[in-house]
Amino acid sequence: MSFETTSDGGGGMRVRDVGLAAVRGLALALICLPGAVLCFVLTLVSVALVPIGVGIVTTPWVLTGVRYFADRRRLLAAEWGGVRIPRAYRPLPADANPWARTFGMLRDPATWRDFRWLPADMTAGFVLALLAFALPLYPLEGFVIAAGLWRVLPDGYWYGFVHVTDQTSAYYAAALAVVLLVPALWLAPRALHAHFRLTAVLLGDGDVELAERVRVLTETRRDAVDTSAAELRRIERDLHDGAQARLVAMGMDLGTIEALLEKDPAKARELLAQARQSSGEALTELRELVRGIHPPVLAERGLGDAVRALALRLPLRVETEVDLPGRAEAPVEAAAYFAVSELLTNAVKHSGADRIWVDVHHADGRLRVSVTDNGKGGAAAGAGTGLAGVERRLGTFDGVLAVSSPAGGPTMVTMEIPCALS
Repeated sequence: MSFETTSDGGGGMRVRDVGLAAVRGLALALICLPGAVLCFVLTLVSVALVPIGVGIVTTPWVLTGVRYFADRRRLLAAEWGGVRIPRAYRPLPADANPWARTFGMLRDPATWRDFRWLPADMTAGFVLALLAFALPLYPLEGFVIAAGLWRVLPDGYWYGFVHVTDQTSAYYAAALAVVLLVPALWLAPRALHAHFRLTAVLLGDGDVELAERVRVLTETRRDAVDTSAAELRRIERDLHDGAQARLVAMGMDLGTIEALLEKDPAKARELLAQARQSSGEALTELRELVRGIHPPVLAERGLGDAVRALALRLPLRVETEVDLPGRAEAPVEAAAYFAVSELLTNAVKHSGADRIWVDVHHADGRLRVSVTDNGKGGAAAGAGTGLAGVERRLGTFDGVLAVSSPAGGPTMVTMEIPCALS
């Protein structure tokens, strides 16, 4: 999560964020100092014992503990700070002997990143975490002192540069607490975020992130090519089995009409009516096919109206809320439209719902679409499901798909696609 707030009237949210930052800062201070010191000392001792043979046995166990400690911090960075730190340890053979395990782990660059991070975590990291706790606590201390705690202290109390010995100085302490509270509300969440950013800088590996990015782009490109090929095959099949077959049959009927025009005018008129009906059906199929490739309402009126048009064609009650101050690029709009179409179709066919909500809006440089139904739940984005296809379609645009569908419902599917609106 992020500790930033964008709401002008979000005083309650800011207080909650600062409170969370303070509690989490205290927890991190209690965790990082003893944990980092212990891991650092044990690693130094164990590695120093490698030349005499004892460290060959102890070092893998110690380094495994260090990695576990670092993994817990990666998890907290992701959950509490929204900072994702990839894990990049080299795998070791399962049957490796102690010698191979020790030197395999010592040759791993990630091991030395952990060793570089531990001293920073027990110094700068500890200070930043403690600041996140202490900054909002100190103004509260001033309020408590000014409220009357100074009376029970025989020699008064020094709060900052104010020596509180009477009611007048208590007022000064309260005023100082108010002055200190303003920067504390701003600095405490940022101190916690700085702690996580320090962890990311020291534990992260840019090469790993680049390799992961290349892997994701390769997969999404392959999925896009496969999806395009499948779509072309579908169009070819629909044309061959549908409109083309009707047009061929209509041509044969016209040939028969031409032959019967003089001999049997009644039969010719009957076949002419059939040919007219076939031409109408072929035109309808072609329109449906074109709509499946790129709906005219999407091209002419944008994603919001296209989603509303989708909702009107469903047999269920669908409530749509659209807040788009502009239009995304045509490929992004098409991807979002067909994803929503797939989700609505799934909800109608499989959820058992009688009501669906669709929310489409743009915020923070992302197009966000959520489809919620009050059905039986149990949806999952596994392989072979329609949701997996939606996820692949969104992946082409670096989009993500999140599914919340507990047993008994409701089901909420949220999509996000990075894009800018015109």
